[in-house]
Amino acid sequence: QVQLVESGGGLVQAGGSLRLSCAASGRTLINYVMGWFRQAPGKEREFVAVISRYGLNSNLADSVKGRFTISRDNSKNTVYLQMNSLKPEDTAVYYCAAGNTVHTAPRNYDYWGQGTQVTVSS
Repeated sequence: QVQLVESGGGLVQAGGSLRLSCAASGRTLINYVMGWFRQAPGKEREFVAVISRYGLNSNLADSVKGRFTISRDNSKNTVYLQMNSLKPEDTAVYYCAAGNTVHTAPRNYDYWGQGTQVTVSS
């Protein structure tokens, strides 16, 4: 098993930046494909970004392409989500998740963090 803890969320003005971190403990991160998802109030959890085990492949949701970047440092057992040019519609709880395949559906991920709140003010 792996335990995931997100950090780095907060309140930021539109156009600002945040970097989310997801630290893993238990099994090492290299064993997993890692994803970021978000959930706004009253909405379903949605895919944001995914990165393969060695970081050679990644994919981003269309809504964040050109603004967000996903990366990982397996030596630190940590995955990152760099978020630039933030918009009010990016406001949500952001979750990192660990799975075995590069996939955009939440059901394909086995382990989840507790989430970190990102609020973007206009």
